[in-house]
Amino acid sequence: MPKALITGITGQDGSYLAEALLQKGYEVVGMVRRSSTVNYERIAQYRDL
Repeated sequence: MPKALITGITGQDGSYLAEALLQKGYEVVGMVRRSSTVNYERIAQYRDL
């Protein structure tokens, strides 16, 4: 299984890329910026798969 590391996975482009790669069979690992407000809304359905 190919693997991909996506920086900025919670952003618009990163979340779309993660979805596309998961559909193609990739194992996806994402990095997010530490901030005072955490927003995983765009990737909620893919967390901890």
